[in-house]
Amino acid sequence: MRKMISSLLIIIAILALVGCGKSNETSQPEEEVDFPTKDIKVIVPKDPGGGTDIVARGLVEYTKDKFDKNIIVENQPGGGGVTGMVQGAEATPDGYTLTMTTVELAILPHMELSPVTYENFTGIVSAIADPASVIVPSDAPYDTLEEFINYAKENKGLKVGNSGIGSIWHLAAVAVEDEFKLDFNHIPYDGGSAPAVAALAGGHLDAIMVAPGNAKSQIDAGDLKVLAVMSEERLDSFPDVPTFKEETEMDFTVQAWAALTAPSDVPEETLNILSEAFSETLNDEEFQDFLIKQGIEPVQYGPAETQKMMEEDHKRYGELMKEIDL
Repeated sequence: MRKMISSLLIIIAILALVGCGKSNETSQPEEEVDFPTKDIKVIVPKDPGGGTDIVARGLVEYTKDKFDKNIIVENQPGGGGVTGMVQGAEATPDGYTLTMTTVELAILPHMELSPVTYENFTGIVSAIADPASVIVPSDAPYDTLEEFINYAKENKGLKVGNSGIGSIWHLAAVAVEDEFKLDFNHIPYDGGSAPAVAALAGGHLDAIMVAPGNAKSQIDAGDLKVLAVMSEERLDSFPDVPTFKEETEMDFTVQAWAALTAPSDVPEETLNILSEAFSETLNDEEFQDFLIKQGIEPVQYGPAETQKMMEEDHKRYGELMKEIDL
């Protein structure tokens, strides 16, 4: 009997020691991630001066003081944005190379023009989701969308600029062309919207279909005018410009977003540090005012919303491109 009691006491003691070990193990605080320990690079897959570049540099400018290391913006245009996005997707997933991916990420794979999709990236934040619009020279012989459409029907081959074949602005123009049975001469400009805006202002094009904020300085100067926007509602920054839905029966929205992302396998702890810092910037009134002054409608999308937007648009534009046979 005594031997049995002694054995039970030994077993209880061993179990107690094991339990204490587990308790001490679980109570130890998680080791903090030391990030960043070197400069962070943000790849912008477009030329300097366009909407994506403006948003990226603004986001960096208003976030840089939150880190004790530099954040360096590097423009890597080419291939409608594919060059920079591929470089970002293939970067080491350690949080030190980020990419300002654009909506073309949801379009070009369906045209077999890009080997990367939203699945190659992890969303951090998105500060912009701007709608397309019809922008023409201020001295053009049309002042409304209806007049532009009628003119285009009578004058086939209007030169409409875009930011590259398969870009969101090209898709917007093709959708309008398809809806109203028009015949545009699509002129691609690689490197984002800036070259197309410059070409329109220089008299080399008849129209472009980009976000109005991309041409704000030329619009403010009276060189260009906006006829309509492809959004559900009028924009706060351009309250006098009607929507397509108001002017026609075309209930269609096209928005261009720019999302700050990391490679898909970035550690969760690093992603949390990045998203916390950049999300704080999105809610900074000074940063929002900066975007508004550029004619950009700010949004505040965190990691989950950004990833959802990228995934949903990948599916949406894939279906749209089948409908318009692009």
